[in-house]
Amino acid sequence: MLSENQKLSSRYHRQRILPDIGDEGQQRLLGAHALIVGVGALGSAVAESLCRAGVGRLTLVDRDIVEITNLQRQALYCEADLGDAKAHAAANRLAAINSGITIDAIAEDFTQRNAQRIAESADILIDGTDNFETRYLCNDLAVSSGRPFVYGGVVGTQAMQLTVIPGVTPCLRCVFEDPPPPGSTPTCDSAGVLGPAVQIVGALQSTAAIKLLTGAHESIDRRLFTADLWLNRFSHVDLGDRKPDCPCCGERIFDFLEGEAGAEARSLCGRNSVQIAPGDDAPVGRVDLEDLASRLAPFGTFEVRDRLLRGCFNAEHTDAGDGLLEMTLFPDGRAILSGTSKVDRARSIYAKYIGA
Repeated sequence: MLSENQKLSSRYHRQRILPDIGDEGQQRLLGAHALIVGVGALGSAVAESLCRAGVGRLTLVDRDIVEITNLQRQALYCEADLGDAKAHAAANRLAAINSGITIDAIAEDFTQRNAQRIAESADILIDGTDNFETRYLCNDLAVSSGRPFVYGGVVGTQAMQLTVIPGVTPCLRCVFEDPPPPGSTPTCDSAGVLGPAVQIVGALQSTAAIKLLTGAHESIDRRLFTADLWLNRFSHVDLGDRKPDCPCCGERIFDFLEGEAGAEARSLCGRNSVQIAPGDDAPVGRVDLEDLASRLAPFGTFEVRDRLLRGCFNAEHTDAGDGLLEMTLFPDGRAILSGTSKVDRARSIYAKYIGA
């Protein structure tokens, strides 16, 4: 019977014999802690890769449950997981893959209220989120604490990836200073997702994480990767140097981490409703309500009347069988979701179908 050391040596043998990793790099991985914010499509791909690579501790944070529509692209889940919290279902699957690492599952909304506590001992932050607000929060957290942040995104057939090394490379806000206005860009739930695009971006994110955690910072691609897999277009954008006037890494103003930006959500007393309001610095009056109503049509019945978008989601698109969820959306991006008093659920629905 193999000893524990022999098992460890055998498990990572093909990785250890890579000249750029070796025994020293493997030991660094085993002693590392990666925080993956969101274990949907990208988070699933990255979490499995890092689990198999032997990253010693993985913290998984996600506010959602597993839905049938997830199974097309979210590789950690199966039909038996439907209705379970994604963080816990992912942790169970990863524990079955590698019992020699520590996996923490946190079924919470990742916000400015808990971000620093959750990330306290993490060496690296990895983006598996489904909305711009949380991405910018992760970017703030990374820059303020000096920890790397590995960004990735996929919508439709388009993919994007960027690695942020605070103080060395441009941060997310150097490239995209502000999130797009709510409702102005497609989301995965309104535009769809090509599964293989997820795997490509997840592979790039995982590789960047392994390089960073083994100390191979010089091997990091500092360009922005973009692709459209359906049109066979792949490119790398040279971002140049960090911007001195970047609000985050230049001026060190952490709006999203300190709660001065991003959407606010609160339950409306006695109404079984939740209001979602964009942060104070979000663009105002720029939601194209007619266009958004058209994009929401597959998910319920919506119409624009009196300069408001009103409608009702079909139950199968709102993670619940406890009745219909109605929405009223205002031109400034503010929404009232009726039919729930759960703030996390309302935020999740807003992120999926409205966006930032």
